[in-house]
Amino acid sequence: MSGSETVTISFIFPNGDTYEGECKRNETGVLERSGTGIHKTPNGIVYTGQWKHDKMNGTGRLDHPSGAVYEGNFKENMFHGTGTYTFPNGTKYCGNFDENKLEGEADFIDTQGLVWRGTFHYTAAPGLKLKLEM
Repeated sequence: MSGSETVTISFIFPNGDTYEGECKRNETGVLERSGTGIHKTPNGIVYTGQWKHDKMNGTGRLDHPSGAVYEGNFKENMFHGTGTYTFPNGTKYCGNFDENKLEGEADFIDTQGLVWRGTFHYTAAPGLKLKLEM
């Protein structure tokens, strides 16, 4: 198999995680997750999306057994770029992420469906304002 050839595999890791999807050999000949695939852990975490260099890179969806869900862009196994994070209680953050941190202009949708707009910096959002539809 050449380094640029994509193969589809089903693999069980020693810790019980599973991966079903596309792989390619890296420059040293090691098979890496690359392309699209689904990675599942025994405790119920599921990632469905794009892989590059054996890491979550590109767009995807990460489901957590708590009910939390992230859909959006990933870089090196982190939320990075635009995405939507839905908390277990149903509230949502829709906006930009910078290495797993909330960062920049975004909308926060509360449990009653009200949309709040503001600039987020990690866990703070000073000046958050209710978006009114008139």
